[in-house]
Amino acid sequence: MTRPHVAAALAAALGTIPFLAAAAQCRPPASSHEARLLAFYEAPALFSMGSAPERIPAGAVSVGGEAIPVPSPDPSITHPSFCYQYTTNNTKLAPLFARPRIIVGLPAGFAIEGSYVPPVSVSNAHVTIGSLALSRAQSLIVGSTSVQLQMRAHGTLGRIRGPITCPRASLQRSDPAAPCYGTVPSRDSYDPKSLGVELAAGTQVGRLDLYAGGGANWLDPRFRAGFTDALGNVDHTTVDVALVRGVAYGGATFHLRHDLAVSGQLYVVPADVSTVRLGVAYRLR
Repeated sequence: MTRPHVAAALAAALGTIPFLAAAAQCRPPASSHEARLLAFYEAPALFSMGSAPERIPAGAVSVGGEAIPVPSPDPSITHPSFCYQYTTNNTKLAPLFARPRIIVGLPAGFAIEGSYVPPVSVSNAHVTIGSLALSRAQSLIVGSTSVQLQMRAHGTLGRIRGPITCPRASLQRSDPAAPCYGTVPSRDSYDPKSLGVELAAGTQVGRLDLYAGGGANWLDPRFRAGFTDALGNVDHTTVDVALVRGVAYGGATFHLRHDLAVSGQLYVVPADVSTVRLGVAYRLR
């Protein structure tokens, strides 16, 4: 039996309550499938730099956006190994993550960058995510080459809702002791939460800026189940992990005009996943 069903059976045997809301807290180890899966899906939401390092004049404003295809994890980690057993998490909530970006230049080479995705529904996911970053760019001459260095700190908070533990395809009415016994898909939530620091270096070749960088991210995501089975048992189990991940990335920014550029980036979290990020930016002033 799952934990909610065991508790419900005990309550009924003691003649107490016919309805039970389970709200257990699970803290799986970093090596568990649950922790690895949460880290996997944190990667697209990480607020890494979206283009080549650039010193933005104080008062200048750049607006744009980026799109990140959401990859598919290794099938093995979609089967929980610590908090739940004998289930398969739904990892196809949305095929693409997209967000706007705005950068405002500050004095002394500093810049502040923000992004906010308001509550929107994409495929089976309902997404709300906000991010903020502070950076400083500096130009150096290495031999005869001009190099742009950029140091950056960033953070992200958000919530993604959707049928993760018990999507419609997993619902069943044949075995009350088996997972997903019911007729209504789960309403689970996944809350990405991260802080990160990074350093990148870039150089210009004609209208093309090439760059590479790396850093570290501190991840503190939370998952909360939300499933009510056909017997009225409610599962609100939470899964919390705390992880540190090293990252590396490289990319290019192509200047179509002096005020318009497109970028592409390969973002690699060696312990979890590699993603591709595509972006566009327009300089307002």
